[in-house]
Amino acid sequence: MTKEEAAKKLQTFGQEHVLQYYDALSPAEQEELLLQIEETDFSVLSHAKDGVHAGKRGVFSPLAATTLTEIDRRRQEFHDAGVSAIKAGKTAALLLAGGMGTRLGSDNPKGMYDIGETKHVYIFQRLVENLLDVVKETDTWIRLFIMTSEKNHEATVRFFEEQNYFGYQKDRVVFFKQDMAPACDYNGKAYLEAKNRISTSPNGNGGWFSSMVRAGLDRILEEEGIEWINVFAVDNVLQRICDPCFVGATVLADVSVGAKVVKKATPDEKVGVICLEDGSPSIVEYYELSPEMMEAKDANGDPAYNYGVILNYLFHAKELTGLSDDQLALHVVEKKIPCLDSDGNPLKPSEPNGYKFEQLVLDMIHQLRTCLPYEVIREKEFAPIKNPTGVDSVESARALCKQNGITL
Repeated sequence: MTKEEAAKKLQTFGQEHVLQYYDALSPAEQEELLLQIEETDFSVLSHAKDGVHAGKRGVFSPLAATTLTEIDRRRQEFHDAGVSAIKAGKTAALLLAGGMGTRLGSDNPKGMYDIGETKHVYIFQRLVENLLDVVKETDTWIRLFIMTSEKNHEATVRFFEEQNYFGYQKDRVVFFKQDMAPACDYNGKAYLEAKNRISTSPNGNGGWFSSMVRAGLDRILEEEGIEWINVFAVDNVLQRICDPCFVGATVLADVSVGAKVVKKATPDEKVGVICLEDGSPSIVEYYELSPEMMEAKDANGDPAYNYGVILNYLFHAKELTGLSDDQLALHVVEKKIPCLDSDGNPLKPSEPNGYKFEQLVLDMIHQLRTCLPYEVIREKEFAPIKNPTGVDSVESARALCKQNGITL
């Protein structure tokens, strides 16, 4: 992209100020800025005029889950169907790995964090080892996509190479970067974080498929006949990935997406709950649950809104191709955004100073026709690492790993 082409694009979106320092940059810095302008979707900035507002939600109703009891009863049936799909190459895994370990006191990608006590046990390692269990069981190398971010891509790829992919077959792993969305002030003007860099942030966990398509990886899905994509987050070190029973149950149910869920510890636990919204699958956040919903019972006398999601989903790939970005809600989030001040000096604000934009997986699910909530045992598959200590922490994850016979 030339400077003239960049200026024309910026003018279309009223962002001409992005080039204000261009002539003072080195040739390399100019090239970097032009490339970023070429790759950036500035159309999201038009949503700044609406400000932060909660979209009107529909009418919620319970969605029954496939419970542990039913899974035990049909385990062989589910397992056989899942193994068949995996052996046929119809199942892939996709790791959402764009986050950094900042909250854990690390400057590295979150997956590089070491939870070991007597040896090195990295978060990435735990996840790959979980997937390797299925590879060994089915004698099939499952395609593994790893979505990084602009901030951690090089470090993540280098780490996997240094660790020899933790024993995974290298040619079955594909890295790609998540799309970034520009951050802006309250008037919709994109911030600069440096004179040659627009301030950006990842476009949310709901942007994984559009980012994948933009990277040209939908070609792999088509060429290899991949029909199901198991999307999972980086921070849960116990989750099972592409496990045959989950795959088989989802395939046999003929649904658009399967969602692993755990029974809530308490009615007011701070987890999103799988449900229906206006008859379509959806997720209601814990703060949206009314007292009546928390007290509601199903036909068996159990809480009707009883299953929390753990960000482990099995999506039907063909149904995702019918979704457009325009169909997904765009969330406008007020944030403290590091930027340049009016004099071109770095500014680290102490108060929110603008908006970031993101799409969420829950919005993807709501656009699909059907969902199968699939119950798993919390103590065996849910050990998220969000904090150094306390609830959902390195400490709690270590304890759960040991409880499951994993040597740290």
